[in-house]
Amino acid sequence: MKKALRNPGVQAFIASIICIILGLLVGYIVLLFINPEGAAESILNVIKNFFTWSKPKTQLKQFGNTLAKTMPLLMCSLSILFAYKVGLFNIGVAGQYVAGSCACLYAALAWGWSWLPCLLFAIAAGAVLGAIVGFLKSYCNVNEVISGIMLNWISLYTANTILSKVKEVASPYTMYINEVNPSALLPNAGLDTLFAKNKYVTIAVPLALLIAIAVSIVLNKTRLGYELKATGSNKNAAKYAGMRENRNIILTLVIAGGLAGLGAAMLYQTGYMRWECTQSSVPSMGFNGIAAAFLGGLSPIGAIFSSFFIQHITDGGQYVNTNFYSSQISDLISSVIIYLCGFVLFIKITMNNILDRSGEKKMQKPKAAPAGSGKDGDK
Repeated sequence: MKKALRNPGVQAFIASIICIILGLLVGYIVLLFINPEGAAESILNVIKNFFTWSKPKTQLKQFGNTLAKTMPLLMCSLSILFAYKVGLFNIGVAGQYVAGSCACLYAALAWGWSWLPCLLFAIAAGAVLGAIVGFLKSYCNVNEVISGIMLNWISLYTANTILSKVKEVASPYTMYINEVNPSALLPNAGLDTLFAKNKYVTIAVPLALLIAIAVSIVLNKTRLGYELKATGSNKNAAKYAGMRENRNIILTLVIAGGLAGLGAAMLYQTGYMRWECTQSSVPSMGFNGIAAAFLGGLSPIGAIFSSFFIQHITDGGQYVNTNFYSSQISDLISSVIIYLCGFVLFIKITMNNILDRSGEKKMQKPKAAPAGSGKDGDK
């Protein structure tokens, strides 16, 4: 048992569960302060999400909606953890997500491209933004956090300006892809029938899962992954070993940006959402990716489950009693989880210290004297 508890994967899982429980507890306490009467019901509705519906068919359809929004979140999570494994904090993932959104929507609505070129264009847009951050980091020694945050807002207002050319006349939202250019929608490939004919469940689901597995293989089983992680661990040592450290930094952020851009295409090319050309804040998907990455223990496979949980909680916020509470209680819970994820290392160290003390006490415990070892036996 103790050997299993010392396993890094098991410790990461336990730490994540602790963060989730504490996050939900804080959310419940906040609801109690607002109105104690409906607090328990509301926090349960957040947890249940689509299970609050009574009909199984409706539950399945709503589950498909959550799943459709989980895939772009997974891509943002992979973008964060891929860069973090190489020693970089890609907080610019939100801006790269915006760039991907702008690229795929404009290509679909203004140029009439089909789904695959739009998808690739979104990847390229996110990758270009990542390359800018990488170039500034490598050759100008600009911290990637600073340049990433600046580019988030530049991307947002640029996207608002560009996409205003393809918005509806009477509203700030872009036109419906399914009406203007249905060929730009991602194919369902029969997956919609598994979720009560939910048209938003597309090939994005298996594609995202395959990409998560591919990222895990690249980071842990390839020479490229080793070089990237070595560069992140010690840039000077990597340079001494003959690795091209500047190239590796730029390549890392190009890949991370491409993943974020792909995530945007996986959402907007389903037709589930439209871009609002007057929005004044970057989409929360990029920042929720931070929570999903760290909650999943910075593991691509763990990110699959943590991304679904974060999106599940986020969607569950719509089922609280809005007469007394704000649906943003789910965002509060996610924010607390993000904050608590900063203590994951502390939790792991605490677990190891407890196991060490337990082992020391067991070693110091005096052994019972064997039978017949007394004075009478010696005689």
